Amino acid sequence: MKQEFRCDCPITSAIDVLGDKWMLVIIKQMLIQQMETFKDFIESDEAISTSILTVKLKCLEQYELIERKSHPTNKKTKLYHLTEKGLSLTPAIVELAIWSDQNLREHNPIMRESDELELMKSNKEEFIKRVIMGYKEKLATTMSM
Repeated sequence: MKQEFRCDCPITSAIDVLGDKWMLVIIKQMLIQQMETFKDFIESDEAISTSILTVKLKCLEQYELIERKSHPTNKKTKLYHLTEKGLSLTPAIVELAIWSDQNLREHNPIMRESDELELMKSNKEEFIKRVIMGYKEKLATTMSM
């Protein structure tokens, strides 16, 4: 499943990997919503199909944005976690959230307000730091079971 890149442009190359309907949603679910199992993703509000999820998880793994491991107490269950490379997308995801709030709210009346969004807007760097630290702490807890 090797990705074909359209050209030598770094932005286009990033879009070739991350620019479809699901890739950043899956990363956001892992980072912000702390989803880590196939079942977590399938049962989410975004309603991704099992076949699409399988392909997207393999692609994210291929580009080393996530890693798949066996659950420490149930070897049949696979856990998906962001790698450092995947975590490095946090600032881009935060920027997208802020941009969406500023530019799409009028078009999406059900877009929610939250304390997290307010912190993103008021102190982006602090929010990014908290999210990454929280993710790493949760990951350490999960893997030490």
